[in-house]
Amino acid sequence: MVARDWIGFVAIRYFRGRRRNTNSPAPVLAILGIATGVLALTVILAVMNGFQLGFIESILEISSYHLRIEPFPQGERGELLREELEVLPAVRSAVAFREIQGIIRGLQRGHHGAVVRGVSPLALGQDPGMAEKLVFERGSFDLRSRFSMLLGAELARRLDADVGDWITMVSVSGAGGDLFSPGSDDDEGGADNSQFLVTGIFRSGFYEYDLGWAFINIDRAGEITGGGEEGRGDLFLGIKLKNRWQDRAGLEQIQKVLNARNGDQMENPVPRVFSWRDYNRAFFGALRTEKLFMFVLVGLIFIVVGLNIFQAQRRSVLERREEIGLLRAVGATDMAIRLIFVWDGFIIGIAGAGMGMLMGLLIACNIPVFFSILEWVVNFFINILSMITSPFLGPDAAGGGFAIFSPAVFYIKEIPSRLIPHEVLIIFLFGFFSALLAAWFASGRVSRIRPAEVLRYE
Repeated sequence: MVARDWIGFVAIRYFRGRRRNTNSPAPVLAILGIATGVLALTVILAVMNGFQLGFIESILEISSYHLRIEPFPQGERGELLREELEVLPAVRSAVAFREIQGIIRGLQRGHHGAVVRGVSPLALGQDPGMAEKLVFERGSFDLRSRFSMLLGAELARRLDADVGDWITMVSVSGAGGDLFSPGSDDDEGGADNSQFLVTGIFRSGFYEYDLGWAFINIDRAGEITGGGEEGRGDLFLGIKLKNRWQDRAGLEQIQKVLNARNGDQMENPVPRVFSWRDYNRAFFGALRTEKLFMFVLVGLIFIVVGLNIFQAQRRSVLERREEIGLLRAVGATDMAIRLIFVWDGFIIGIAGAGMGMLMGLLIACNIPVFFSILEWVVNFFINILSMITSPFLGPDAAGGGFAIFSPAVFYIKEIPSRLIPHEVLIIFLFGFFSALLAAWFASGRVSRIRPAEVLRYE
């Protein structure tokens, strides 16, 4: 046998022999513990990523964009600059918009505050990301008329409005006028109090937008805010990048164009560029902190399993003192014998992390099916319980059906799941190294075993 090959051979014999010993289930429990930790962490982070990235992408695709330029030049000069920026290598799309804080009232009942964004009727063609996020339940993205308005589904429900209904919008910044008096539909009507025809009702997947957002024609928004052809400060340009994580590089490209344009035409005030990292900083930070703490809490499983492996390996070292003494007597070094027990940790880590990762990926990639099966099992037992207790407590004693993410409570139609490759790798390595390091530290007692002391009584 080639030198050093005996280490793996002895380690496997030790592992198999200990596994056959029914009085020592520690290796099996260690493997199951690591597998459970990897499985739980993979599935939990996949679902958390699905929710968080869904919210983040809704914000970036609909509200804040990846980069924002403000104020943006208006008229033909602004359109030429938009086209110039849109062809930059890092830019995917560029859309001009205005924003109004307003109060919207349905003609039947109810009123609600809303962010009213003025965009071009061609905005969906200019911005495929927004087109993907806005799903229209009724009507369509029709802003060709100056009096068209698109409402979020929850806002439309709150106002009891539907496609084809007229609603009233009051601009918070408007001057004068009765707050809820119908405005006129001509150019002489007050810009702060206007009527609009609902031409579409959309869902974005983000409750805050479905309840508090509406879209109107960008020219009509300019009339309401008082931003004419030479107006400043009320027009912005939202830019989507091909890779939002490379926002710094995109910002530099755009800033060069703006600096060159400012040098030629002396724009005043100078347009400024803001990254998506500057908007909703508190919200994104809270999501990141939540994810980090969840990772740490679930990762405590690995610490518990590592301690279990550590104690099992220490016991194994003590149980095999005679064999270790014999190996030392025939020339085995401390490191060679230590590696025998580290091999045990390696096998436990690979087996547990591999098993947990396979099961975790299987469940994470089929989350709706998994939760449907889980709900069916729970409801099956609830129905059995209901049948048993109904003669004594009535037919409704067991309550209604069980749903993990009930649409009545959660604003979702299906449970999202998103796997991020580097996070999956980190989870696997956590499980693997928890076993490997525990075995390494536990095997440190090998160096304190003296062959003469062990073999003296043999």
